[in-house]
Amino acid sequence: MRYDFQDQALGAADASTSERVDFLRKTYLHLAGAIAAFALLAAFLVQNYGLTILQTLGASRGAWAVVLLAFAGVGWVADRLAQRLDSPAKQYAGLGLYVVAEAVVFTPILTLAVMFTPPEAHVLSTASILTASVFGGLTAVVFFTKTDFSVLRGALTIASLVALGLIVCSMIFGFQLGNIFAAAMVLIAAGQILYNTNNVVKVYPIGSHVAASLSLFASVALLFFYILRILISLSGRRN
Repeated sequence: MRYDFQDQALGAADASTSERVDFLRKTYLHLAGAIAAFALLAAFLVQNYGLTILQTLGASRGAWAVVLLAFAGVGWVADRLAQRLDSPAKQYAGLGLYVVAEAVVFTPILTLAVMFTPPEAHVLSTASILTASVFGGLTAVVFFTKTDFSVLRGALTIASLVALGLIVCSMIFGFQLGNIFAAAMVLIAAGQILYNTNNVVKVYPIGSHVAASLSLFASVALLFFYILRILISLSGRRN
């Protein structure tokens, strides 16, 4: 994710202690709000449109490709809006747009988790707990070790491009990306959490808590998606 804020403000790392604390408090409150809004909207979509969306995407790899391309475009627009420090309304529009886009993209896999896995597997609650635990642990690593995780940027960029290429090839040629790929994506998501949390602490300017929360939300969503995918696959093997 690029950081190209308009009207660049004082960076959190250079601000006073009270300003840093206030910035971090707002960032994580907005992250919690984004997750709550995502959960509510995703639940509504799964209940009312989940099967329809799942069947439509399952019938055509081209439809899923269109969805992913649209999501990439929406994500870029949302990110740019969220970085507009001169307009709080545009910042919130960006965050809201991204939450809606994530909810739509998640609807098929959440439908699988809710309707097509054995209840005793508890895949959705297990994925949620694992995601929260991993996110909390990685956040603590950044805050308490003071390690500079900005060095991850190059590796994450390359890994993400390779992963994107594999996803595109899987849609074109029709092969499945299994749990090894999903596990690799979990590692990439963990790296992104370290990198983005590092940027929240050291790079984002004061007043950019909406954009900061969006970057964290995107990383958490990626982690949750692939943990859930692995659990769904494992639950199917037990039956």
